[in-house]
Amino acid sequence: MDKQSFENHGKYVPSYHFFALPVFMVNFVWSLVRLWKLGISFEGIFGVILAAAFVVLAFRARVFALAVQDRVIRLEERLRYERVLPADLQGKCCELTIDQIVALRFACDAELPVLARKVLDEKLTQRKAIKQLIKTWRPDYQRA
Repeated sequence: MDKQSFENHGKYVPSYHFFALPVFMVNFVWSLVRLWKLGISFEGIFGVILAAAFVVLAFRARVFALAVQDRVIRLEERLRYERVLPADLQGKCCELTIDQIVALRFACDAELPVLARKVLDEKLTQRKAIKQLIKTWRPDYQRA
């Protein structure tokens, strides 16, 4: 596996991103085209609704998986904070949002206290902006 960094930490699952999603999208568009060309009918309308449901299902399944992953990260990081952060910062960790926690997980133990303080003091909330501040990347190869 390549060394993980900000530039390459995004994850694509080929069977999901490059097969299932495109097939569902093409099916939806094709259902609309058939409805338009063949005229409005129960079968045509139901085909569009079913195709739309598949697209929504595919996107929501991904969102659900990412939400669960974020909850697990929050738990893991709270345990890490107890071990790594100074006492004054441990008390402030409950102020961190899930976006801040998820972004900070990539900071190495030595860098985490400084970055956590900066994120809290400057009220940085964007995951990308926080990740870009990290100098020593702590990889996460177990992402969903």
